[in-house]
Amino acid sequence: MKATSIKTVGILTSGGDAPGLNAAIRALCISGKNNYGMKFIGIKNGYRGLIDNDVVKMDDFDLENMISLGGTILGTSRVKPFKNPVPDPKTGLLPVDGIRETFKKNKLDALVCLGGNGTNTTASLLSEAGFNVIGMPKTIDNDIVGTDETFGFHSAIDVATAGIEAIRTTAKSHGRCMVVEIMGHKVGWLGLYAGVAGHADVILLPEIPYDVKKIGKFLKAKKAKGQNYFIVACSEGALDLAEGKLGKKELKKAREAMTQSVAFRVAKEIEAETGIETRTSVLGYLQRGGNPSPYDMLLATQLGNAAADFLANKEFGNLVAVKDGEIVATPLSQVAGKVKAIPEDDSMLKTARDLGICFGD
Repeated sequence: MKATSIKTVGILTSGGDAPGLNAAIRALCISGKNNYGMKFIGIKNGYRGLIDNDVVKMDDFDLENMISLGGTILGTSRVKPFKNPVPDPKTGLLPVDGIRETFKKNKLDALVCLGGNGTNTTASLLSEAGFNVIGMPKTIDNDIVGTDETFGFHSAIDVATAGIEAIRTTAKSHGRCMVVEIMGHKVGWLGLYAGVAGHADVILLPEIPYDVKKIGKFLKAKKAKGQNYFIVACSEGALDLAEGKLGKKELKKAREAMTQSVAFRVAKEIEAETGIETRTSVLGYLQRGGNPSPYDMLLATQLGNAAADFLANKEFGNLVAVKDGEIVATPLSQVAGKVKAIPEDDSMLKTARDLGICFGD
């Protein structure tokens, strides 16, 4: 067993659930215990549990059989302790003071936070506040800066692609255009990959504002050549040309005023522009539910194992990241408050364009 002064470690999962969380927790606990003699304390329901000292011993779980289990055994929430902090009505403590108490009561030497952009932004703030913190990249959106991959992404691609393929049979049978809404408010990695894998005719992404007239012209040209059904993969954050010119606050206000998600609007616009009968299908939470794919099981396991090494070596204030196939440490300060959008020169985007897929631009 290797020597380290890090003996007791807290683990929490925060933000939206995603396949691979339990696999990462499992690998971290087993590797940390077997290789370094570490003890792990589970923090229930994300940062809410960290503030309230809602904890459980990880030894109480059947870790060996968790690799393929979906969701998160620790529960999750979207609580952000540094956003508009107010004293607890019972204790009078501010969230960060409640976190300090949890650290003291459980004699935590460090904390591992598994989550997406919001989770790792909070982890960075905790690091700045003096806590020993390590982040891990979980999100189906694959939009965390500083890492090439996030676990949960590939499982979601599988589900979204299967959804598109299932809807294709209905589109073909009825000679319709089907707009399939795919998760991705701020970025379109999932929409792009699932759209290419699902052989969509059109892919609409937050990064590329669309012109419905160009989409209409594209679909009518395909119909004139004999194609009688169409698939549009639409990210939930897709923007039209006018929305692409709005600022962040203006766009948020405009979206809040919408009575339905963007895919329903896109469907109405396409039908009005082309005369093709168009319907909408929202895949929704199916994309981040269920058990992880083998790829995500392996990725999450590698990252969890590496997180134990990060802890032992006191590489605090870092995200356990993947770069060019290697696991590296990315400072949380470089991750916080940022989103990894699809660049114009992205290879998958180029592939999609070369295949003749329309992006409405």
